Amino acid sequence: MTDPRSRGRGAAVAGSALVFLAAIIVQAAAIAQSWGSWYWVPGSATAAVVCVPALLGLRRPLWPAVAGFGLAAAAIAGARVAGPDLPAEPSPAMTLGLGVLTGSALRVLAPVPAAAVTAAGPVVIIAGQVAAGPPSGGLAALTALDGLVWLAAVAVGLSLRLLDARARGAAERVRRDERLELARELHDVVAHHITGMVLQAQGAQVVARRNPEQVSEYLGEMEAAGTDALAAMRRVVGLLRDADDAAPASPGPEHLGALVERFRRQGPDVRLNMPDGAASAQWPPEVTTTVYRVAREALTNVLRHAPGARSVTVTVEHAPGGVTVEVADDAPAGSSRHPHRGGYGLVGMRERVESLGGSLRAGPRPGGGWSVQADLPVPAGEPK
Repeated sequence: MTDPRSRGRGAAVAGSALVFLAAIIVQAAAIAQSWGSWYWVPGSATAAVVCVPALLGLRRPLWPAVAGFGLAAAAIAGARVAGPDLPAEPSPAMTLGLGVLTGSALRVLAPVPAAAVTAAGPVVIIAGQVAAGPPSGGLAALTALDGLVWLAAVAVGLSLRLLDARARGAAERVRRDERLELARELHDVVAHHITGMVLQAQGAQVVARRNPEQVSEYLGEMEAAGTDALAAMRRVVGLLRDADDAAPASPGPEHLGALVERFRRQGPDVRLNMPDGAASAQWPPEVTTTVYRVAREALTNVLRHAPGARSVTVTVEHAPGGVTVEVADDAPAGSSRHPHRGGYGLVGMRERVESLGGSLRAGPRPGGGWSVQADLPVPAGEPK
């Protein structure tokens, strides 16, 4: 299954490379027409050298930014040494590469290094103005253009940083809500077993007075209930419970048929493949609930983001060590979508699945269409 994020990063790098190449070509043509046939070579070469770190720094821009601004400073010094025979640096194409580094740094780096990279932009631009000598009238046109590019990079970087922060906050809220939901369900399981232990203890007290030899049977049942309660409690560790919320019902795999029928009436044909009731009866309650909710979220995504899908298959497989639920559609390749587009439902599902020790994958299928697959462990001896 291919990772949409990897494809998105590759497209961003390829698009940026094309923009840099176009800027270098336009710059070279303009310099060749105004300065002469060979004067475009130094500026184009230095711009290309700076644009390479800009491409490398789209994800981790700190050291590419250091390299890019260092190369820009070296180019300015070289132009100063050469005197007025070469065009001033930084060139527009070089400034574009520095702008990408600035925007990337503002988006992903910590505040201090991001501010340092951002402040390096005006320093380089002013140094280029000084190295080129005082302009004949006011601010040089090249310096003004470089300043506009820097301001645009700062605006884009800050905007993306704000959007990323909002997205992380929304995703964290979804994860927290899912942890609370799972904690409530596990709380109900533990409460059920503890209630049974209390009843067994009360019954043992009565039996001990009338028929002492039957006490061992009650003690065995209490031990089994306590073991089940401890197994469920281990899954509660690390989760929080909001006591003000009412505990929801826990739909199990037996409700998947009704879920599939409801979605079949709203969208494409849905087929359900799942084990018999005896196998699913061995699953812990939080596993049955998660199977249902993963299927529901994946089917909802099909309705929202895959209008071209003609059929969907929901497959639930049981193995001695766990349960796998997969929802796969046959939507055309052009309708592939990002797992997070349109909401954070899969973010919450991933948090729930990983809290239970499982894993969740979502992405395009090799033969076309989209697949959401969750693997959930079911250790031996879990409560029924």
